[in-house]
Amino acid sequence: MEFSYPFPLPPYPFKMPKSSNSRRRPIAIDLFAGAGGFSLGIEQAGFDVVVAVEQDPVHAAVYAFNFPHAEVICADVGTLSAQAIREAAVRGWMYHNPKKRASWNGEIDLVFGGPPCQGFSLMGKRRLDDERNDLVFHFYRLVKELQPRYFVMENVPGMNQGEHALYLQRLLAEFETAKYHITQPVRVLNAADFGVPQKRRRLFLLGSRDGEPPLEYPDPQMCPKPKSVTVRDAIADLPNLDNFPELKKTDEVLLTPLQLEQLEASASLYVKKLRGLVRDRYNLAYPRLWHPRLLTSSMQTQHTTAAIGRFEEMQPGQLEMVSRLRRLDSDKCCHTLRAGTGSERGSYTSPRPIHPIYPRVISVREAARLHSFPDWFRFHTTKWHGFRQVGNAVPPLLGRVLGSQIVATLDIVPPLQTEPLELGDAQLIRLNFSKATQYWEILRITS
Repeated sequence: MEFSYPFPLPPYPFKMPKSSNSRRRPIAIDLFAGAGGFSLGIEQAGFDVVVAVEQDPVHAAVYAFNFPHAEVICADVGTLSAQAIREAAVRGWMYHNPKKRASWNGEIDLVFGGPPCQGFSLMGKRRLDDERNDLVFHFYRLVKELQPRYFVMENVPGMNQGEHALYLQRLLAEFETAKYHITQPVRVLNAADFGVPQKRRRLFLLGSRDGEPPLEYPDPQMCPKPKSVTVRDAIADLPNLDNFPELKKTDEVLLTPLQLEQLEASASLYVKKLRGLVRDRYNLAYPRLWHPRLLTSSMQTQHTTAAIGRFEEMQPGQLEMVSRLRRLDSDKCCHTLRAGTGSERGSYTSPRPIHPIYPRVISVREAARLHSFPDWFRFHTTKWHGFRQVGNAVPPLLGRVLGSQIVATLDIVPPLQTEPLELGDAQLIRLNFSKATQYWEILRITS
């Protein structure tokens, strides 16, 4: 019997499968996983992300918590061989298929990832000799060796500007030599055009193996109306963190049944989908078991009395001249959320927007909402790591749109998953850098 979706499908910014004659979940590998924003979007499109590579041990641990069915490799991609990734992919496929109801011939449908982009970023020094630029070519190397049917590489718009455009052209030529067709012209997509309440522009490189149908960029003009989601839609239902003294020392609090009822009653459609209160008809991810009353990633930031006074006087969209922080406007999209820097660059905290109502910066959970992360998704319990993990991520909704384009090009209809997954050990989101490094080393030795 030909498979059909069990619900009606309105217009959406990706093409539908031509014949829908194949029912399986395609296989994907994330080479620069971070905490997993891009992976989650690709999973929501119907893929099984069987392997995730992440060098930072803290981010890798958070990924393992949220994706307990993936094989996580905590390593520098520059040290990894395609053979090691293929062996990990077999293990990851078995985690996804413990009952072996399906089979896999070893074909990889998609390799994706966002190599660190500071060398190309308009916010940085934009040095061509930045060693992190080499990671782009390790992405190319592994695509060439793994030979997936498709690849998607994400980077900052600055990669295609000025002298860096020559760098990009060299990369494109290498892919063409490796028999990959690059969708031209290379485009920059804005997450706000695809249902994310944040103006976030990123360059995406789409590649198709020789002999495969070429990929197309998603068309924002085909988004369901209204296509603009606001800050109010994303965070207005969340309670005032100042009402919970415990959030001065922890990032989680158990809401009362009444507080949960009030949150859900005031939730927008956008939030109801993130919390699983209504069917999100395009979300084909594995459902997670979580506690809806547990408000997470919500540790308070303690401001001085003087700063609170200045924040109280700010107008929507205004830049505060002392802190250089901008107040969010409830009726507009958020500006681009930034990640700050890692320990190798001084551990600088990212500039956090001022809440549109309260005289404080937003929480990690509020930032995650503005990034389209579901509420079950947890980040590191510290604000520094948590904001880095949000700010570095591809918004899941944008990743989903790209993934859905590829699923349609593969002419596949992935089956809807109904059996929920348990999240990982909560200790994984509490490990500091030293403990996380030790965790991955012990796992490597014992596996």
